[in-house]
Amino acid sequence: MTAPHRGAPSASRRTDPALSLVRLLKPEILANPYPLYQQLRTEDPVHWDPYLNAWVVTRYADVVTVLLEPYFSANTTPTPEQLTAVGLEALNPIAQVMIRQMLFLDPPAHSRIRGIASKAFTPRRVESLRVHIQDIVDHLLDSVQDTGKMDVMEDLAIPLPTIVMAELLGMPPGDREQLKAWSADFAEVLGNFQYNPERASKVLRCVNEMTTYFHEAISSPRNGSSDHLINAFIAAEDRGDRLTEEEIIANMIVTMVGGQETTTNLIGNGVLSLLRNPDQLERLHADPALIPTAIEELLRYESPSQHTARMAVEDVEIGGTAIRQRQGVIAVMGAANRDPARFPDPDRLDVGRQDNRHVAFGWASHFCFGAPLARLEGHIAFATLLQRMPDMRLDPGPLTWRQNLGLRGLTALPVSF
Repeated sequence: MTAPHRGAPSASRRTDPALSLVRLLKPEILANPYPLYQQLRTEDPVHWDPYLNAWVVTRYADVVTVLLEPYFSANTTPTPEQLTAVGLEALNPIAQVMIRQMLFLDPPAHSRIRGIASKAFTPRRVESLRVHIQDIVDHLLDSVQDTGKMDVMEDLAIPLPTIVMAELLGMPPGDREQLKAWSADFAEVLGNFQYNPERASKVLRCVNEMTTYFHEAISSPRNGSSDHLINAFIAAEDRGDRLTEEEIIANMIVTMVGGQETTTNLIGNGVLSLLRNPDQLERLHADPALIPTAIEELLRYESPSQHTARMAVEDVEIGGTAIRQRQGVIAVMGAANRDPARFPDPDRLDVGRQDNRHVAFGWASHFCFGAPLARLEGHIAFATLLQRMPDMRLDPGPLTWRQNLGLRGLTALPVSF
């Protein structure tokens, strides 16, 4: 969902449909979007996409500029009034949640809420979870170890962050499956450009159910740890200013969704990348100390989050192209992370790559505050898989990518060992 903005540039701008990100709707393009990204970077790196009514930015330096500069706002969510004006008032409940989420806020509102949420993800807090996360991974792999096969997504990549996030939030263990289902549904609106009536109804139902669920969680007396995020949100106070119930609910939702989607796709995409590059997998077997470096390379190579939207707050120029106030800009992190001007031989997986400052977790004030947790979960998952399933191999057959254009991940990843 992107807020309405001023119209297209002059007709002289190139509007080649072959360069539109809408092509990601084709399964074969979604399976390998990098040739499209390369074409954009080479032929029109600041491209006006008439189908999305937004600029598409694909070079590393330009993406960093969009994510860093104060000339671009993260507040791209249409207001209920704007949706009503264009006949989409049915989506108002979704907008009411998203306009309060830190992902779509600018400072100082963003800083206020992010500071509170970040307290649950401090390095010390995250490190204290190491032993527990290892126990979870071992338990999940115990259930498949003797079978000689597994679906990496269903058996590890999905349940691991689901369990961890439910515990961090302070939710009952029995609710984990429901929380995961809601996260997958809400991720549809975070990752896709198009308005799909069928998906919209599913997301609407999901938002209404989550809002009711977290309202009841907030209203009920809680005896859980003060480390639980729900308690941190309830108790948080900034110079006498507390979060409203609507703000708490909205940001618990986006934290829950982000905490699951990022780690799930890091593990799934990462395992697939290693299996497709056996020489790099062998390097990790020979030198497990490379795992932290490998995680950064896997994040760069197959970024869990492929793009994010911004809006120009004033007339500005990027790469010699004039962007007018209130025009939308889509910063394609997946393309920036394959930019040869920043990463030598970018289409080659190199688990020992140095100087690897990718943008998979965003940049600047909107850098993913859950990144330390995702990295820790990924490290433990990869290290344990290398140790327990050293001869893992990809099963034959086609792979299917989730129909989410922005949050890149597989529906299944069958392997044998």
